[in-house]
Amino acid sequence: EVHVAESGGGLVQAGGSLRLSCAASGSSFDDYAIAWFRQAPGKEREGVSCITPSDGTTYYADSVKGRFTISSDNAKNTVYLQIDSLKPEDTAVYYCAAAQWAVWALYNKAGAPLEAEQYDYWGQGTQVTVGS
Repeated sequence: EVHVAESGGGLVQAGGSLRLSCAASGSSFDDYAIAWFRQAPGKEREGVSCITPSDGTTYYADSVKGRFTISSDNAKNTVYLQIDSLKPEDTAVYYCAAAQWAVWALYNKAGAPLEAEQYDYWGQGTQVTVGS
């Protein structure tokens, strides 16, 4: 069983950048797909990006393409989410989650790599607040 923990959130001015980290432990990193979700106050949880560390495959929600970059450091069992050109609407709690790769592959084949129900392991979240 894998455990994931987020860090790196904070208060940033609009136009700034932030890098979130998701550290995984307890199981082989390569056996999972790792995703970032966010939930803003009063809004539904939104999947923003995912990566399969085993081969570096990435996926982004349309709403964040061009500003968000996901990457992994397999030696550190850590996935990063670089967020550039921050906007006030990026304010949310950002969650890291892990899905078993075989399950993720089925959802990905069906065109749903960010479907939340496939992600069994979740972190506690890190708050990102963007000031205008």
